[in-house]
Formats: sequence, C-alpha cells, structure tokens
Amino acid sequence: MKKKFIFLLIAISISIILIFSCAYSEDNKNLQFKKQPDIQQVKPKKPVKIKLKRSAEGKYTWDITGDNVDEIVRTNRRLIKLLKIE
Repeated sequence: MKKKFIFLLIAISISIILIFSCAYSEDNKNLQFKKQPDIQQVKPKKPVKIKLKRSAEGKYTWDITGDNVDEIVRTNRRLIKLLKIE
C-alpha cells in the first residue's frame, strides 16, 4: 500500500512539474527583445599628448600633439598658466 502511495505521489509530482514547465516556456516564447536605434556607442576622445622638456637654464618647452585643435589650444594655455610663462 505504501509503495503504491509513494509511486502515485511521485507520478503526480512529475506531471505537475511537466505541466508548469510547458506553461512557462510558452510565456518565454512571447518575449521579444527590441533594439533601440537611439542609443549609439560613444567613442572616447583621444587625449592630448604633451612632451615637456626643461632646459639647463630652467626654462620649459613642450610639444603638444592631438586630434582636436581646440583641446591643443586649451592645453597650451593651461600649461602657460601653470608654469607661469610670459
């Protein structure tokens, strides 16, 4: 009697698991992923490269390279201000 009850309980458990798994798989099939064309990848800006040189007299010179002219000019002004060159 106990064996039949345990077998029946296992069979019911397996059938319930199968029924619910099928029900949830149908919900997952209805999910759709949408791509948003508004979002674009942002490319990082290339940094301005500075080669700072100091002469034996204590004066500074530098070479500035980069892609953006505005950034180069800003960097040059900032270096002049920081190094207090007139």
